[in-house]
Amino acid sequence: MTLTDTQKAEVAKWLQQGAKISEIQNRLDSELGVRLTYMEVRFLVDDLKLTPVDPEPPKAPEPPPAAPAAHANAPIAPTAAPAPEQAAPLGRSVSLTVDQIARPGAIISGKVTFSDGQKAAWTLDQMGRLGLAADQKGYRPTAADVEQFQLALQNELAKAGF
Repeated sequence: MTLTDTQKAEVAKWLQQGAKISEIQNRLDSELGVRLTYMEVRFLVDDLKLTPVDPEPPKAPEPPPAAPAAHANAPIAPTAAPAPEQAAPLGRSVSLTVDQIARPGAIISGKVTFSDGQKAAWTLDQMGRLGLAADQKGYRPTAADVEQFQLALQNELAKAGF
């Protein structure tokens, strides 16, 4: 199907406004009554020698202000010694270790210590399923701890080539 010059100009305008290929496909159908497949719209954009505009990336949040210095009489929190495996501490609250030899049924495994001191074993199997077995029955980490755990795990998986 061929488009008129007016319709082509409209497609170019939508692209400059940051519309994605799927949005252009929907707008062609709803506003101009032209039904095209996604691939046909991609070819149309290519034939018109247009380039989709990438949206501006979100600005990085500003770091929080530095905490005031600790009082001289304040108690000092005990620190845990890192495990003999590959330790990957994550900030102040969650630490992750990777086993040198994965547990049976897992392609990679290790241990995690959450911000409240609770520990759990984790595994990642061949299907990409993540398993988490807390030492304390029924324990559920906070959402913030889970997020930090997932970020640390992503870093470790990238290091391991997964």
